[in-house]
Amino acid sequence: MDREGLADFLRRRREALQPEDVGMVRGPRRRTSGLRREEVAALCGMSSDYYSRLERQRGPQPSDQMLSAIARGLRLTLAERDHLFLLAGHSAPQRALRSDHVNPGIMRVLDRLCDTPALVTTALGETLRQTPAAVALFGDQTGFSGMERSVFYRWFTDPAERRLYLEDDHPLYGRVFTSLLREAATREGPRSRAAALTRDLLGRSPEFAALWDRHEVGLGHPADKRLVHSQLGVLELQCQTLLDPDQSQALLVYTATPGTESHDKLRLLAVIGSQHLGA
Repeated sequence: MDREGLADFLRRRREALQPEDVGMVRGPRRRTSGLRREEVAALCGMSSDYYSRLERQRGPQPSDQMLSAIARGLRLTLAERDHLFLLAGHSAPQRALRSDHVNPGIMRVLDRLCDTPALVTTALGETLRQTPAAVALFGDQTGFSGMERSVFYRWFTDPAERRLYLEDDHPLYGRVFTSLLREAATREGPRSRAAALTRDLLGRSPEFAALWDRHEVGLGHPADKRLVHSQLGVLELQCQTLLDPDQSQALLVYTATPGTESHDKLRLLAVIGSQHLGA
């Protein structure tokens, strides 16, 4: 572990980030060059003391999980992320697993959508980041582990996953998720996570097995969606997708037509956040 090099790299990257780069408002009395340590710590989901000790060359060796969080918080590129791991005494993550690292450009767009439901997902339907409005609409989808990280997997194994969608739309989403999983398994090969998900679902879900036998491909996410919120009811939304082909990620942004009831509900959702109405 190169403590001096790690501390210098963290400080340089922190000072290069501006509040506007991460969706923060620049206060009139800000004198700090770049972000403050406590602001970076909040972005990384760790204590200010822990992060400050790393910059002061006094911290413990960070784990892989901590380094990944720092890479996301500091909006590092893949090359910068690999350099961070090496400075901390770890091997650089295999690029084949790079889909867990969100591209800084995607992150900059997401940071500016704080009042809009938006999320970053992988090719396997794993949610990496969500805006607060997306958490209010979908719930926190970033806390799953193992195969349950994939919405494709949860769709066929957890009935609660379907409550967000009207029952009439369930058959279509089953076909879409199966199609997307097939494409990922074909692209990534028989030893991939996509292939492992497929094998497990074939043994668990007769519905998935029947859809898999249809061998459908090319069924993308429908642009028009009808989502069910527990307090606001049905929202008719449009989903715009920004793809990042290099990392097999997508930024999904949900909007509603101005002047519609769904547009009013979406604005209310941004206000109430994840709190229950009447709470």
